[in-house]
Amino acid sequence: MSAQTAIVAAGCFWGVQYYFDQIPGVVSTEVGYTGGHTDNPTYEQVCSHGTGHVEAVRIGFDPEVITYETLLKQFFRMHDPTTLNRQGPDIGDQYRSAIFYTNQEQHSQAVKVRNNYQQKIGKPVVTQIERSTTFYAAEEYHQKFTEKTGMGMCHIPYEPVL
Repeated sequence: MSAQTAIVAAGCFWGVQYYFDQIPGVVSTEVGYTGGHTDNPTYEQVCSHGTGHVEAVRIGFDPEVITYETLLKQFFRMHDPTTLNRQGPDIGDQYRSAIFYTNQEQHSQAVKVRNNYQQKIGKPVVTQIERSTTFYAAEEYHQKFTEKTGMGMCHIPYEPVL
């Protein structure tokens, strides 16, 4: 198996990580920060809205079990991509909806899935599609937070629908 990588942001990263950990074919997840301009940001810096970073999840997946397109469909299902800089009770630019593509094929698929979803729901989708830049792993206490504590699902449905 040659794992591939997907990086998404859909609000508080605790619940997003937990959600993707339930999907067959996902082999690893890591929460962190990306999309901004500050090197090695801390959680406190990201929450201050001065870094440009978003709370994101880097997903390792087996493309023989699950496709990138299916992961993106799950991404759109598990959060509200029509709200700008907000998911559930969490407000701020670090909670924006975004897909960070790693190659041109991922970019094309992200645009296609986003446009299809927007047409399906009949409302504007504000999900940003950006080239992946440096991904900074979040502090250890954030990793697998929901699994460790039983808290942190926020706005995320408990189980994915496959």
